[in-house]
Amino acid sequence: MSGHPLPPGHGGLALPASPPSQARLGLVAIFGSTFFELVGYFMLMPLLLLRLKGDGVSNALAGLLAATGWVGVFAITPFASAITQRLGRRPTLWLAALVPVLSTTGFLFTRWLPAWFVFEFVAGAASGLRWVLAEAVVAEFAPPQRRGRLVGLFETMVGTTFVIGPALLATVGAQSPVALWIVLASMTLGLLWSLLIPRLPGATDAHSARVGLQGVWHALRAHPLIMTVGFVGGFFESGLTSILPLYGLSLGLGVTAAALLVSASGLGSALMMLPAGLLADRLGALPRWGDPRSARLALMRWCALVTLAATALIPFVAGTPWLAAAVAFSWGGAGGSLYTLAMIDIGSREEGITLVNSTAVLVLSYTLGGVLAPALGAAMLDWAPALGFPALLLAVAGPGWWLLHRTGRG
Repeated sequence: MSGHPLPPGHGGLALPASPPSQARLGLVAIFGSTFFELVGYFMLMPLLLLRLKGDGVSNALAGLLAATGWVGVFAITPFASAITQRLGRRPTLWLAALVPVLSTTGFLFTRWLPAWFVFEFVAGAASGLRWVLAEAVVAEFAPPQRRGRLVGLFETMVGTTFVIGPALLATVGAQSPVALWIVLASMTLGLLWSLLIPRLPGATDAHSARVGLQGVWHALRAHPLIMTVGFVGGFFESGLTSILPLYGLSLGLGVTAAALLVSASGLGSALMMLPAGLLADRLGALPRWGDPRSARLALMRWCALVTLAATALIPFVAGTPWLAAAVAFSWGGAGGSLYTLAMIDIGSREEGITLVNSTAVLVLSYTLGGVLAPALGAAMLDWAPALGFPALLLAVAGPGWWLLHRTGRG
């Protein structure tokens, strides 16, 4: 597959060239700017919710504000390639760093709720644009022999922001007058780091690649496995994490033990993504695999199998609740590794706008899995916790492993 490149935008695979000059500076700048922007963003989201609750706003309305950010991610992702094609990669990254600074400034100067919804949507859209483009640029600019290491390191760094942002908020306090200023400072640091991004070479397919919804649809048809891997990864890493406390309570665990299941899942994700990238580099260099992509597919199959095996343990968890932490760790680690390996895979065979389209498909499918898991999982925990909940998880893990297994055999 990856040994026969065709012109981009014509149904073929555009093989990435060697990393451009100043790629190292570009990678450092993208790592730093993404870190500070996401720390601010993941501090901002719970901060807004807690302030709304302090003002006596209903849970439903507060939850709607939280969902507005994800709506922004969904809305912008299909058009990330079109924006990148129009502006160029460096200006698009600047835009994705500037908008959160402006929206956070808006939160500082008004408490009018309709304006907060607008600011949250815009901030979510900017974060979605950075999510897609930063992932694509890191995968493209990483040296081929170290792509797994750098992509795995980037995903691990992103994962730490999920912890650092809320931890900063807990330290300062949601009602502290300086909390929003800290968010603004973090966002501003992200913008300043973005200005360090060097001039990037123009994408080779800037004028030929499909963009927008058409480009995303073309990428999905060309690589449907991305959708499968992204959905399974998002379902088990991101989606289930949000309802693990409910699952723990249904097992009879105490409130503290149930909440710690979230930490177990996050720990699995943080610890396993970098090793997955390192293994992709190491195994891909071994002659026995024939080519690096075969090694990556094998790793994906193993991760999917771990997800399936951990899910199959659910009937035994009720009798031995200590197994719940091990299952949660496995879900987080395998789900995060699936996403990382998929990003390495598309970064190894595509570049430019075509890579942005494929990254958008991965982000959309991951987000879809992350949204559906808590919605369907919570319903199953209410309706049939002993049978319906494990059946739902097996209905996702089983076909995911089977599709990867069939692809490997093919």
